[in-house]
Amino acid sequence: MDLDLILNELSLQNPAPNQNIARQWISCFIKTIKTVKAHGVKANLRTKYDFHTTLLAPNYPIRRWLNDKEVDQVERLFMKTLATKTPFSTEIANVEIQSIESNAGLSEFWYQGELVVGLGVAHILDTIAVSLVSDERWNCSRLLLELRRIDENEDGEVTDEIVEILHASCSDHVQEHANWIQKRIRTGVLDGLTLWNRRDELFPSLEFSDDVYKQVQNLGSGNPMLQQVVKRLFELEESCKSWTEGGFNMETLPCKVSPESDSRLKRLSKELTFKCPDGRERVFSLHVRMTPGAWRLHFSVESGPGKIIIGYMGPKIQ
Repeated sequence: MDLDLILNELSLQNPAPNQNIARQWISCFIKTIKTVKAHGVKANLRTKYDFHTTLLAPNYPIRRWLNDKEVDQVERLFMKTLATKTPFSTEIANVEIQSIESNAGLSEFWYQGELVVGLGVAHILDTIAVSLVSDERWNCSRLLLELRRIDENEDGEVTDEIVEILHASCSDHVQEHANWIQKRIRTGVLDGLTLWNRRDELFPSLEFSDDVYKQVQNLGSGNPMLQQVVKRLFELEESCKSWTEGGFNMETLPCKVSPESDSRLKRLSKELTFKCPDGRERVFSLHVRMTPGAWRLHFSVESGPGKIIIGYMGPKIQ
């Protein structure tokens, strides 16, 4: 299985003071990626710019490192054969990632007060961001980002949310994500049709309206929304497993849950109504957001405990 690793461009902002330290950084970086590969995946590196032009130290770009006889030959060969994709949006059919790259999108990601691109793409693709060990702040296995969104359909309303992403700058960090990688291998879906066909296996606590099939069947492997959909469904599945009595606790979900406003419920009652597997028609007010774009996942907890109905997954209902 292929797994895209997203390079954190902030970890390349400040070059090493000398070539020896730069060699140590790259050596650690290679070990990090090799540890990912050792878990049974084919690791690809997505970068914002041409990785080989990156300046590691004064007058010492990666292209020069690749020809440095003081560098281990095995390491140089590994870097030469590492599959890299630049820009981030290569082979990804989504305008939002391209606009994030150019800092012109409806979504912005910030880390410790700095606007970021790669870390935001890692969130969208639900994968691991990787960094060089150029700063102590990259010595951690998870990062918290501020996601700032402008809702183009609600008079430019700005919403802020804290999101967590997986991160690695050394082999130990990758080991902390071993279970996540193995789960990704087991539950990986190539496209929306595969997701639909495996829904009973992957999400035994969830039920789906027939409308969902129409909404997900066209999600191709190059659509970043596919991983966002899968991520939200697994979050609902995990919360459902622990829901054994009483009402559903929204706080068990790692993402924000919102009900529709009274005005939207009155105006869009028909559009928010979906036929459920039990034959009943229900209004689906509760929803979670998905990035990129203005996608929503609408669900109902009326059949619980232990069961959630998915009524709609797609662009915000208008």
